[in-house]
Amino acid sequence: MDKKIEINFENDDFLVINKPSGMTTTKERKNEEDTLEDYLHIIKANNLPRNGIVHRLDKGTSGLVLVAKNNDSLLNLKHQFKARLVAKKYYCLVSGDTSTSGAIDWPIGRSKYSFGKFGVSVDGKRALTEFNLINRYLKNNKKYSLLDINLKTGRTHQIRVHLSYLRWPLVGDSLYGGENDILKRPFLHAHELQINDPKTGKRLIFESPLPSDLVKHLELYEKQA
Repeated sequence: MDKKIEINFENDDFLVINKPSGMTTTKERKNEEDTLEDYLHIIKANNLPRNGIVHRLDKGTSGLVLVAKNNDSLLNLKHQFKARLVAKKYYCLVSGDTSTSGAIDWPIGRSKYSFGKFGVSVDGKRALTEFNLINRYLKNNKKYSLLDINLKTGRTHQIRVHLSYLRWPLVGDSLYGGENDILKRPFLHAHELQINDPKTGKRLIFESPLPSDLVKHLELYEKQA
């Protein structure tokens, strides 16, 4: 296991893992190694299916992932996701001069033209993405926007698809039209996770700062007033 894994929080019922970019969350391909699921097996986190991983992040996305440690917690946390009681927030840097805030409510489905891609489609499932502008940036006379995303649904590639459709592709996201000259992964980080404690019901908030590779990349841009 080459990549360093940071445990953001742990108790008897669940873990919050800070997944690094470049690591696959679950072991979908049998021959794939060094996944988060492999790591959880190594540390003997639990004996649950997929080692208790409740939700996934794309391989290139860094940030917070929730992992149950027993079956009761797994069922509880899965119910919270289904009932949309979980709040998930992301930082992303996009090309373009975005609105200061907005909500994107367009269905997403598999692309009919490109394997492994998704797109806005009338035949897809409902997807809702809310965003707020954090800062505007300039680089080589081109405008960029740093956004705080509130992901209200959890469709595959949702943030990447929605913003690309608006012609605000994520920096580093070559799959959906983003610039990929220096940053070799999408500028996307899951920075906040809110759940109800499976035992007490108390609202819990977990946070993860922007990782060093994205901080360094952002320093290449000129912050606008």
